[in-house]
Amino acid sequence: MPRYALKVEYHGKPFAGWQRQKAQATVQGKIEAALARLEPRAHTIAAAGRTDAGVHALGQVAHCDMMETWDPFRLSEALNYHLKPDPVAIVACAEVCDDWHARFSALQRQYLFRILMRRAPATHQDGLVWQVKHELDVPAMASAAAHLVGRHDFTTFRSTICQADSPVKTLDRLDVARVETAHGPEVHFDVRARSFLHNQVRSFVGTLERVGAGSWAPDQVAAALAAQDRVACGPVCPPQGLYLAHVCFEENPFAPSKVA
Repeated sequence: MPRYALKVEYHGKPFAGWQRQKAQATVQGKIEAALARLEPRAHTIAAAGRTDAGVHALGQVAHCDMMETWDPFRLSEALNYHLKPDPVAIVACAEVCDDWHARFSALQRQYLFRILMRRAPATHQDGLVWQVKHELDVPAMASAAAHLVGRHDFTTFRSTICQADSPVKTLDRLDVARVETAHGPEVHFDVRARSFLHNQVRSFVGTLERVGAGSWAPDQVAAALAAQDRVACGPVCPPQGLYLAHVCFEENPFAPSKVA
C-alpha cells in the first residue's frame, strides 16, 4: 500500500479539534471522508499533532495509505475537491516510504500564537487571534519566557487531563515579538519543541499575558515553573490565536524535488 504525506492547512473554528469524534465535525474526520470518496472503504490517517477545538493549522502534517498508486498532485487535487466547502486544504502531497510516520518521524513541532492588541472589535481577524484591549509589555514577556526554555518538569503548564507519560519536556524555543500589522499591533509567540503536553502552549501564553499586562513579574513565571503544581499556572488562554505552523522532519517530504 503506497503511503502519502499530506501538508494540511485549516481554520479551526468549525471543528471540535483534529481527532475524529462521533457526531462532531473534526479535521481528521473530514479528510478521512474525502479519502473514502476516492477509495470507498474505511480510512485512518495519522497526524503530527492533535490540535484542540478552535486551533488552526498552517502546516499540519498527516499521512494516509492508499490501495492504488496515485500521482501526488492528482491526489491532493481530488482531496481538495471533496473537502469543499470546509475550511481544510491539502497544500502539498508527496509519496513516502511505508515506514515514514507523520507523528513518530517528526523531530520538532512549531506553534505560532497571535495576540491582537486593540480596543475596536476584530473584523477580518475575528476567530484568528486572541484579542486583548490593553497594551502588553513585550520585553517583560520575553524575559519571563526565557525561564521556560530548556528541559523542565512542566507540570504547572500541563492540563489535568493530559495523557502524556511524563511532564518532563525540552522546550527548544519560546520567542515573543511585537509585530505591526494593517489591523493593529500583535504579539507573536514562536514556540518549538519535539513534543508538547496538552494545553502547554496555551498555558504559557495565558501566563505570559499576565506578565505583559503587569499583573505578574517576570520572575513569578520561574517560581510557577518550579512549583510543579497546576494551581501555580496563570489562566489558560483561548484557542483561536493558536496555529500549528510547521513540522520538521529529518528529510522534508515536501521538498520541491519530491513533490509532483
